[in-house]
Amino acid sequence: MLKVEMPAADEEGEKEVKEPEYERVNSASALWTRDKKDITDEEYKDFYKHVSHDFQDPQTWIHNRVEGNQSYTTLLYIPENAPFDLYERDHKRGIKLYVKRTFIMDDAEHLMPNYLRFVKGIVDSDDLPLNVSREILQHNKVTNLIRGASVKKVPGLLESMAKNKPEDYASFWKTFGQVMKEGPIEDFSNKERIAKLLRFASTETDSADQTVSLEDYVGRMKEGQEKIYFVTAETHTAAKNSPHLEVFRKKGIEVLLLSDRVDEWLVSHLTEFDGKPMQSIMRGDLDLDTEEDKQEKEKLSEEFKGITEKVKNLLGDKVSDVRMSQRLTDSPSCLVLNETDMREQMQKIMEAAGQYVPKAQPVLELNPDHALVKKLDGLGDDALNDWSMLLFEQAALAAGNQLEDSAEFVKRVNRLLTVNG
Repeated sequence: MLKVEMPAADEEGEKEVKEPEYERVNSASALWTRDKKDITDEEYKDFYKHVSHDFQDPQTWIHNRVEGNQSYTTLLYIPENAPFDLYERDHKRGIKLYVKRTFIMDDAEHLMPNYLRFVKGIVDSDDLPLNVSREILQHNKVTNLIRGASVKKVPGLLESMAKNKPEDYASFWKTFGQVMKEGPIEDFSNKERIAKLLRFASTETDSADQTVSLEDYVGRMKEGQEKIYFVTAETHTAAKNSPHLEVFRKKGIEVLLLSDRVDEWLVSHLTEFDGKPMQSIMRGDLDLDTEEDKQEKEKLSEEFKGITEKVKNLLGDKVSDVRMSQRLTDSPSCLVLNETDMREQMQKIMEAAGQYVPKAQPVLELNPDHALVKKLDGLGDDALNDWSMLLFEQAALAAGNQLEDSAEFVKRVNRLLTVNG
């Protein structure tokens, strides 16, 4: 039998009517409308979890109110961890748009550039219409003003973190560093400011950790050094073991070690910093020679002229030139790109995107002090062809390139080992 409880009745038999009691089931209020000094850190953290659906506390945040010709409020957070879709093409942005405290839309991509897609938070405008659409946002002056001001706030927040909490910034960089490297490519107006926030690995530390800023590098430049030198490779190990580094290590000149996939794009847009040109040590002639070095280079070129011409003829269109090197001290050979050439890895990325890229013809540099190069003089045609190809293929592998015919390379190595065994 179902038991039913009835409201209590008074003495006259009338039902007693009680005022309903309401219980608040969440604390999600328009927190950004309150004065900053009245909001505790815990309230900021709780609100972050509400708007981002993240269970972790944010790393830091900035709360800003602007009044004047345009009135709006921004509350922006830097997460502790990267969202799962950070590198996906259809990633979601983390900015929610409000108009006069009325929620309008999630994923307001026009309010934050792509390289800051990890930023979470809200923007509340008093001037946008309540029926604003994504199409209107794209061409709205108020939107552009809010976007420009918000973009400047985020680097300011990161600059403060880098200066006052370097350990926190190191953690941030490990999580979002590759995304931040997209900044100078996408945001030309803030390129110099973003460049100061970038971090790289370097021969100064010889560690894979990206801790060296461009300001650090410039501050350590040798007297008379005018360029910021860098080397790019597929991995950090390949970068730090590049034969192109040999003369720089010998002279004690620091080189940045770039191994992130975005680095090739970055250095093609970030061509200088603080008036110092960015220079790849894998391209062109190095401006490191003293007058004595230049005279020695001319002497070697003349001495090995016969060998370099023969090797060039044997390699054909694989190279644009063959010359004696001033950058090698231990390795027998290396490939040097011309200033306008694109690395093989970048060529593949461009071709995968459907763009035609002319094949680069690098310069093959030979180390005149290496036993293998000295051995070239006096070899017969067949042996000279094998050794020339081997030196070229070794240099290609050291540069991270793929060989056109790996099986033939193995046969050639085995043949030379057998002959000289």
